[in-house]
Amino acid sequence: MSAAQRREQLIVIGRQLFAERGFDATSIEEVAHRAKVSKPVVYEHFGGKEGLYAVVVDREVRALLDRITNALTAGHPRELLEQAALALLDYIEGETDGFRVLVRESPVMSSTGNFSSVLNDVAHQVEHILGAEFKQRGYDPKLAELYSQGLVGMVALTGRWWLEVRKPRKDTVAAHLVNLAWNGLSHLEAKPTLLTRRNR
Repeated sequence: MSAAQRREQLIVIGRQLFAERGFDATSIEEVAHRAKVSKPVVYEHFGGKEGLYAVVVDREVRALLDRITNALTAGHPRELLEQAALALLDYIEGETDGFRVLVRESPVMSSTGNFSSVLNDVAHQVEHILGAEFKQRGYDPKLAELYSQGLVGMVALTGRWWLEVRKPRKDTVAAHLVNLAWNGLSHLEAKPTLLTRRNR
């Protein structure tokens, strides 16, 4: 096996273990054992568990962002919302181990590359789309960030739930998410207030 092939094998094994057990419960010993190599071979390629984890997470972050970015091709905002929801659910379905790595708690030294940072990147993309729509419809475009965080969070949390139950079908889940988001967005109040606080 070439050095490049060995490195790839170790990344695949690391991804599986981090998905199954999380960062803390995964050991270099277990990675080496599954790869049928000595621990120094793993250290030689990654410097330690943190280095292997960083490579695995970086790959997953890029794969998810690429999938969502490539999915956003429609011109109509509702179709963009559908495409984003389906892209995330496709990733969860097709790359379950990768998704599990991203949603597990990341080590303290990793401030980027966890699921929250991925969602922030996705939300920033959605924010640009919403900002233009808000401006066109007479809403405050500065609030697009708040709405994009809410929409992306709704899809992501539902995706975590769906990962475990796998019911209903993916298209049905996406349709209901878009229904909730779109019909809520299409009837936005320009200046919403809380009913419980109106008389105070």
